[in-house]
Amino acid sequence: MTDVVDSDELLRRIQRARAWAAQEERSWRARGERLGLEDPGDPGEARDAGIRAMAYGVVLRVLDEILTPGRHATPG
Repeated sequence: MTDVVDSDELLRRIQRARAWAAQEERSWRARGERLGLEDPGDPGEARDAGIRAMAYGVVLRVLDEILTPGRHATPG
């Protein structure tokens, strides 16, 4: 990655990454719920989907903090 980008382009890239992470979180959360309802005998896939949704949620919170620093409450 040797491209030089200005701050506006960097902001656009972070915003796109945030939108993608939000969409992926919703997708994995819905998939986990669907798997849990359709096949309660195989919790492995539903658990995997839940873990992926949680991971995307963490990425989403980090990108939110980058885009709007200090706006998000820290657990204390």
